[in-house]
Amino acid sequence: MSDAGRRGRDGVAPDGWPVALRGVTESVVTTLGPNDRWNVAALGLHAPDEPEDSVTARTYGRTRTWRNFSERGGGVVQFTVDPRTFVDAALTVREADDPVLPSADAWVEVEAEAVAAESEGDTTIRTWELSPVESAVVSERVPTVNRGFGAVVDATVAASRLDVPAFDTDELLDRLRYFADVVERCGGPAEREAFARIDEATGWRERAGNE
Repeated sequence: MSDAGRRGRDGVAPDGWPVALRGVTESVVTTLGPNDRWNVAALGLHAPDEPEDSVTARTYGRTRTWRNFSERGGGVVQFTVDPRTFVDAALTVREADDPVLPSADAWVEVEAEAVAAESEGDTTIRTWELSPVESAVVSERVPTVNRGFGAVVDATVAASRLDVPAFDTDELLDRLRYFADVVERCGGPAEREAFARIDEATGWRERAGNE
């Protein structure tokens, strides 16, 4: 593929990756833990400027992904359009027997190397370069746009920041109210089920009612 084809309107297709990336692409990563089970977590992928450059990702604090990247040297990044998978990965502790999830449309096994670290308050933010080892496309879909799906993804970000001192709780609750309304009006059964999992994992509605 020409450089123009690998760096076009759909973003950059990094060498060895099964999909093109642009900006920060939301993904799910599985990493092997000390119990020999695969921890499932959300991971934002920062697209490179050029196809030959490395994809990077960040971990915040002493998370399971940080630990497993450090001890195991990598994991399996996967791409999915199932909003329930995103919610479970971002807001719950989920473990799997296999590295590739049933909802994955594509996956790439990566080696992870820490290349930078900085601190924000008591939190250490590490930047990792992700080098592809093996990849596969499991399912190809005709893309559609659903506002409910986008609202679920944004809501997981807002919900994960509740009780983090750097973020305003009232503002986050307002955002969650808005996203909940979008999902109710525009989402399908999968999006509504995913948002119900946000409710269960965070209890934000009870908190919003007491504001």
